[in-house]
Amino acid sequence: MDLFSRSWTALLAAVADVPDDDFARPSGCTGWLVRDLVCHLVIDAQDVLITLATPSGAEPTADAATYWDLVDPPTGEDPLDALIPRLAAAYGEPRLLRFHLDDVGSAAGRAAGLADPSGRVGTKGKVLTAGDYLSAYVLEWTLHHLDLIAYLPPAAGPPAETLAAARAALERIAGAPLPASLSDTDALLTGTGRREPIGAEAAALAGSPAKLPLILG
Repeated sequence: MDLFSRSWTALLAAVADVPDDDFARPSGCTGWLVRDLVCHLVIDAQDVLITLATPSGAEPTADAATYWDLVDPPTGEDPLDALIPRLAAAYGEPRLLRFHLDDVGSAAGRAAGLADPSGRVGTKGKVLTAGDYLSAYVLEWTLHHLDLIAYLPPAAGPPAETLAAARAALERIAGAPLPASLSDTDALLTGTGRREPIGAEAAALAGSPAKLPLILG
């Protein structure tokens, strides 16, 4: 729960610091501008609110790792993926998009803080504890923080502890550790296909038993 709060707070602060002109820069999500990514975060925050308000009496069918599905790389043909850029553009001014994220995002953060970690929630056709659900989102927030700042140096990155937690989560999903020679940031970026491994990274990853990259959906 604490890592969820830290990762989400850091991401919201990073968005708040993005100058208006930089909302038109590319993000680390292929085909999305920064404004598109921020719009996606609004929808993510809404999903957190909806899920935490969807209790379930059933036994858990997933945990923080199996919450994620492995999918094919996006092609841009998915209706929701195509909707995001149009919806982001409809805001017109970055300040309106930033305001909406702060409004909904703050509510999602408060709801997470009030949630019973052992309570069960339903989402994506799965049942898991609220604690596992929020733990899964540490990976989501950390990856999207890296996406946000991919072309915005010298923007502040995710906290070290959430980078480490996100890497550990990715390794659980992969079923194998990623090379120790890779930093947490490099392991996350190459492990999820956000960038191609370079130099010694490629050799190290070639020897990994994990089937990479992992595209999460």
